[in-house]
Amino acid sequence: MKHVIVILDGAAGWPIAEIAGRTTLQAARTPNLDRLAREGVVGLARTVPPGTEASSAAACTSILGYDPVADRVGRGAIEAASMGISLAPDEVALRLNLVVIGDGVMVSYAGGHVTSPESHEIIAGLSEALDDDAFTLYPGVGYRHILVVKGHPELLDLTYTAPHDITDQSVDGRLPSGDGAGLLLDMMDRAREVLARSTVNERRAAANRPRITDVWPFWPGAAPKGLVPFADKRGRTAALTSGVDLLGGLAVLTGIDRLSIPGVTDGADNDYPGQAEGALAALDAHDLVVIHVETPDEEGHAGNIEGKIAGIEAIDAEVVSRVMGYPGPLRVLCMPDHPTPIELKTHTDGPVPFVLWGEGVTPNGADAYDEANAAATGLLVDPGRGVMDLLLGE
Repeated sequence: MKHVIVILDGAAGWPIAEIAGRTTLQAARTPNLDRLAREGVVGLARTVPPGTEASSAAACTSILGYDPVADRVGRGAIEAASMGISLAPDEVALRLNLVVIGDGVMVSYAGGHVTSPESHEIIAGLSEALDDDAFTLYPGVGYRHILVVKGHPELLDLTYTAPHDITDQSVDGRLPSGDGAGLLLDMMDRAREVLARSTVNERRAAANRPRITDVWPFWPGAAPKGLVPFADKRGRTAALTSGVDLLGGLAVLTGIDRLSIPGVTDGADNDYPGQAEGALAALDAHDLVVIHVETPDEEGHAGNIEGKIAGIEAIDAEVVSRVMGYPGPLRVLCMPDHPTPIELKTHTDGPVPFVLWGEGVTPNGADAYDEANAAATGLLVDPGRGVMDLLLGE
């Protein structure tokens, strides 16, 4: 039997007054997910343990069946692994966003939707000015990049704020803080001067697009140790497709094969049919495939109700429908990793609805797939890594 996991990143949320007190999952047209719910097992899973940051790093680690506390790897190190960066024992990797700050307010954690070609040119300029024996910058995708710092393990213990947590809020008091923070604060000041004279920013300004003003380091991580490969842990081969480095990094660190599927992105321009078909084709050589779709989370961070609903509907129509049509014995798990409520524009650590469907699954009475129906079944998987046990029948 084959297995498929569909991760609708950030799709869960809270009731919203503008859409008659429904969540975006309830408002979305999801006939395929609703059919899975009627024919399968629906419940809630706590993917983010108490006291753990409500991030996709913890939540997706849970979904893959690992313990996000005992098996914790700092997100910067996970994303570095995705980019093929090998960390030395005395190096710390941090996510580095290109951001827009105006009048002391975080205007855009995503660099005003900077493109990858633009950001690579910007990172090249920053590298020329900032790279030294301690700092090395690595270009990533869009606004997301990696800063590796050598010889400063104290950076692991600083206090950081993720920029997407403070959209439209003051950055005062949210900069890196703690013993040793001066190193990063000085780098941020020097980067601001480089960005002020960037030719990319001149072109963006001429096109009436926001200038990228700052870099923002956060999510530190060191070289990981001791993660058991998925195939050894579960006795099954696995593959994964995603448009974000976090999931790619988790795949690298757990020995899961990364699928290279053209058109897979982290936004609404994602090729949903291509991603689904490429993933299902991988089942010829693998026992399990993970399809991670970022769109609902990105739209949640933007506070875009219509965009988040559209993302959920696209996953249902173009991904879930194709998974259901797989021509062999199959078991499917669909779920968000964490909620991303529109009101907050960031993640919460609440439990998320899941649906398990397919071979050997007996329905437990849900009428549809959403937060309320999942809660009504009374089934709670806590800790959330237990969803992998349910999927594999272990």
